[in-house]
Parts: sequence; structure tokens; C-alpha cells
Amino acid sequence: MPDARDATPYDALLLLSFGGPEGPDDVVPFLENVTRGRGIPKERLKEVGQHYFRFGGVSPINGQNRALLDALRKDFAEHGLDLPVYWGNRNWAPYLTDTLREMTADGRRRVLVLATSAYASYSGCRQYRENLADALAALEAEGLQPPKVDKLRHYFNHPGFLEPMIDGLVESLADLPEEVRDGAHIAFTTHSIPTAAADTSGPVEDHGDGGAYVAEHLDTARLIAEAVRRRTGADHPWQLVYQSRSGAPHIPWLEPDICDHLEELHGAGVPAVVMAPIGFVSDHMEVLYDLDTEATAKAGELSLPVRRSATVGADPRFAAAVRDLVLERAATERGTDVTPCALGALGPSHNLCPVGCCPARAPRPAAAGADSPYA
Repeated sequence: MPDARDATPYDALLLLSFGGPEGPDDVVPFLENVTRGRGIPKERLKEVGQHYFRFGGVSPINGQNRALLDALRKDFAEHGLDLPVYWGNRNWAPYLTDTLREMTADGRRRVLVLATSAYASYSGCRQYRENLADALAALEAEGLQPPKVDKLRHYFNHPGFLEPMIDGLVESLADLPEEVRDGAHIAFTTHSIPTAAADTSGPVEDHGDGGAYVAEHLDTARLIAEAVRRRTGADHPWQLVYQSRSGAPHIPWLEPDICDHLEELHGAGVPAVVMAPIGFVSDHMEVLYDLDTEATAKAGELSLPVRRSATVGADPRFAAAVRDLVLERAATERGTDVTPCALGALGPSHNLCPVGCCPARAPRPAAAGADSPYA
């Protein structure tokens, strides 16, 4: 690991997340923010919002980000890393633009960004970079000089991201009835996205047949499955499956859906399943509703024993991984030779998103990449 105290040239870390409502009155305005420009009627948003109303109108994501903030600040302090940590969201308070305005007022001039998405995709990477560009432009329009921002690389294969999920999966397998445990299948789940978006995810050379999005998830799943086999001595069959599909029915999205997969496994005589949501940093709404509620209900209909393993959340090992990523990037910016920490076949991701990486349908400025207007 690089020098555990030196984050130069950076003077702050920004935790950048999706955001979520924190009460019933927030749900529709939040969904209006998420779907802005798509012309979706308010009545339809109220229907979609039933997932949130089921949980009192509160998304768990903001609380989980507060816990992660605490874990990061604790880890940094314990290791002598004097780097303040801020938090901003794309779709709900604290809003990204407000947080960058606060950072500018505090004199922050060089900022690293940690997005709560570990993988390459338009919605998981470039859209965050577009939001950063929008926020920086808004501050410039106010006559402010915003900081330069850089985004931390994708961390899907960092040990500090993988190890908590390995432990969670082992614990979930152990929680199954003994008579079905050894025959249990693992369903590694992530957010479905349009196949067109998957095929163009990652750098141009990775495009096609699911792109970097599918390749990175498959590599993560293999690493976790192999670690579980070493830990338990049992070789559990596994498959990467998808959840949380939305959008027009005629547009192809990644499949199979987790509920369809459970039906298929039940029909094949599989005795039990553990759902492992490797595509999500924390237990936010897609995990609580689509897995803990909808998929678990489907398994109940099938009389199929099912468990859901934990996400990484604010695990101290993930906080330590973020520190490692910060110091790695800082050392690289200072011109120091660094060996990035990454497991699996794909190796470490790029520090700077290249031109053509995870393109949008309609090109928009994006910060923190090779095509950034904010050099």
C-alpha cells in the first residue's frame, strides 16, 4: 500500500450516491427527479412509489450512506489520513451541486470521488460523471471556481469489497437447513440494464456481448464462488442473474430475472438457493423489495428454501479498501509507481475513463474522464 498518510494532491473525498426519499412526502418528488425529462405522469410515479410506501416512504440508502461516511472517517482517522469526507446525491438531499458548493466554500481544490457503484456501465459510472459536469457548470454559472474532480477506479475486484460478500455468503449457506445445504445453488444478482447499454459498457475494446458490465460481474461471481468453495469444501453451482428491470417491455434487458431463475431451479429439483446481490454496495430499496420481498415471496410459493446474503455496506474492510484506493490514486497522481490491488482475471480498472467508455444515447459533457471539459 502507498504511504498511509499522504493523499496529496487531493484535499477531500466526495461520496457520491443515488439518493432516496426519507418520508412519504418525499417519494413522488424523488421519483420526479429520477425520471426528469421522460414525461412520466405523476399518477404512474405514485404507482411506482408503492415500493417505497411499503417501507414508510423511506429508502434505506441515505441511512446506509451515513453509516459508510462514519466508517470512512473512522478508518481515515485511525490510519492518520487527514482527508475530509463529504457526501452528495444525484437525486435527493444532500444534492451534489449543494455539496460541491460547500466544498468550494471550504477551499477544496482537488477532490476524489467515490461512487456507490462498483462496476462499469452508463448508469453506474458515466451518468455520475455527467452529473458532476452539470454541478460544476452550475457553480461556474454562479461565478465560483469549483474544484477539479477525479473519480476512483471501479472496485468490483478489490479484496476489501469481495471479502465481506464472501463471509455473508458462507453465513447464508450455513443458515440453510443441513439437509439442503450442500446442494444449494447460488444466484449472484445485479441490476438488469438494457442489453444495448451493457454491450457498450466499459472502454471501446470491451464492447459487445454484455461489455464490461457483464464481464466484471462474472469475474466477481467466480472469485466469490471459488472462495466459498475453499472455505466450505462444497462446490455450489452458480449463475449470474438480474433483477429490478424497468422501462418499456419491447426493449431487451439483461436476463434471466431472479424470479424466473428461481422457478427454473425449482423445476430442475434444486433443493435450495442463496441470492447474493453482488451488484449493490448496500441493502437499498432494490435489495429490500426485489429480493427480500418479491423474490422471497416467489420462493415461498415454490416451497423453495432461500436465503439472501449480505451486501458490503459499511463493513470496515470496505472502508479500508476505499482508503487504499485513495492512496493508490494519490500516489499515481504524484508520479509514484504503484501496484494496484485487484483480484481475478480482469485486473485493475482504469483511473481515467477513456473516450467512448459507457456512452450515452445523446452525448453530454462528463467530468473526470479523458473527454472531460474540466481538465
